[in-house]
Amino acid sequence: CGMALEPAAVSLDESEDPELRDMRRRFWAGLVLTLPVFVLAMADIVPAYKAAPLISPAASAWVELLFSTPVVLWAGSVFFRRFWDSLRRRSLNMFTLIGLGVGSAYGYSAVAILFPSLFPDSLKENGGAIQTYFEAASVIVVLVLLGQVIELKARRRTGEALKALMGLAPKSARRITNDGVEQNVPLETISKGDILRVRPGEKVPVDGVIEEGVGAVDESMVTGEPLPVEKTKGEKLIGGTLNTTGSFIMRAEKVGAETLLARIVQSVAEAQRSRAPVQKLADKAAAWFVPAVALAAAAAFAAWASFGPEPRLAHALVAAVSVLIIACPCALGLATPMSVVVAMGKGAAAGVLFKDAEAIELLRKVDTLVVDKTGTLTEGKPRLAGIFCAAGISDEKLLGLAASVEMASEHPLAEAIVSAARERGLTIPKAESFKAFPGQGVAGIVLGSAVVAGNAGFASKDGDGFSDLLGSVGKAGLEGATPLFVSADGRPAGILVVKDQIKPTSREALRLLREEGLRVVMLTGDNKATADSVAKELGIEEVIAGVLPDQKGASIKKLKDDGRM
Repeated sequence: CGMALEPAAVSLDESEDPELRDMRRRFWAGLVLTLPVFVLAMADIVPAYKAAPLISPAASAWVELLFSTPVVLWAGSVFFRRFWDSLRRRSLNMFTLIGLGVGSAYGYSAVAILFPSLFPDSLKENGGAIQTYFEAASVIVVLVLLGQVIELKARRRTGEALKALMGLAPKSARRITNDGVEQNVPLETISKGDILRVRPGEKVPVDGVIEEGVGAVDESMVTGEPLPVEKTKGEKLIGGTLNTTGSFIMRAEKVGAETLLARIVQSVAEAQRSRAPVQKLADKAAAWFVPAVALAAAAAFAAWASFGPEPRLAHALVAAVSVLIIACPCALGLATPMSVVVAMGKGAAAGVLFKDAEAIELLRKVDTLVVDKTGTLTEGKPRLAGIFCAAGISDEKLLGLAASVEMASEHPLAEAIVSAARERGLTIPKAESFKAFPGQGVAGIVLGSAVVAGNAGFASKDGDGFSDLLGSVGKAGLEGATPLFVSADGRPAGILVVKDQIKPTSREALRLLREEGLRVVMLTGDNKATADSVAKELGIEEVIAGVLPDQKGASIKKLKDDGRM
């Protein structure tokens, strides 16, 4: 079709697209040279200039020839190559018409300037000058170059999003050999069945299952869940997720293109290479339109050559060229891809990636909006939402004790507690004898008191010490939240409730969407209790929870099968 090729495989190469760089250079050079051509051509319609021109029509034509020649022959040479390819491959498209129109306009005008004696006096204006079309040829080239630059920039932004996805995967993995030796190896050398170690702060290299140990894995890149998930032996792991605490040994089950992350990247890449139905229609129209224009030009030439005034050949040539210039550029061939590209660019600038080009065209028919929860409706970052203290313990003391033992922890819950303490201006004493217990909590000595923070069983020996406090929190207070139980010297000190907060703009956005007649469905990887809590607060009636990214397509398909658009 003459358009730029899209790579089948995404590369992490950071160098600028050479085609974009070349098109941008051609566009700016063409624009600078076209401006004086355009001004000279249009000046004749200004009454004041027409009454007292600064330059004669003949001299103006020579200046236009001088400036438009590099625009057409250099800046527009890429389109003439595509024009020739379309003829050679018998695949007529937009560039066939551009080549015909620009070539005819420039060629006719150049001949008119260089060999004016070939044209009859009836075609000459006052002063003996012949009407030229240098500005039409130059402006068409510059406009098409602008369209190419916009399209290539939009595709580059989408490509950068793909690179960001690919960058989630680590570059290497720690493989354990049969004799127990651990060694760092490139990720591409990992095979199914390999035994790997993942330490705290490291990313899970490939999809697999835990063989030994425990860890708290941040799966927010896949599920959207802001809090890490405790993983133990036999549980599945997703490549690219982050092990926040604990160390475990895993067995690789899916590597390379089989991993969930690789499939997501490939899915987005395929969408980028797709074409909207209206674009396909434009291609079909161009395939018929180009030969129709050529036939119309030939018919005009034949009619003037047979029945026109003398000199018939000159008049016939002007008529044929006029048809080609008027038909170029094809509005359908230029406006259609331009509108799709601009929509993709606007979406990319707003952080929105379209599934494919067809999705842009179908947006006007949509009656159901499916949204994620974390980072879309909520902030995507856990924050302290409530403090419930035991008798004799103040909010500041409870928060200070918890922040002290959480200071050395890498858990996202710890960050939320410490941030809340700092926001309140509390002094956070350093905890001594700090210990982290993966999947349970943390412990340390704070100002002489043994402080423990974690789950209820870990913070209280009998597991029932916090029953009274839980009654104070209530079921509603724990919906969609994570409680952190804190004890001091073996006695319950209180409960800190951490929750992913709803964005202040979410309610208004949902209200406006409902006013547009859209039905909103929350589709999230979070657990059902958390999802239902947020949905209830925002008035969302339909919730589909616990769905991974590679399963969300099936959920969308089911909604479509139910008649949703």
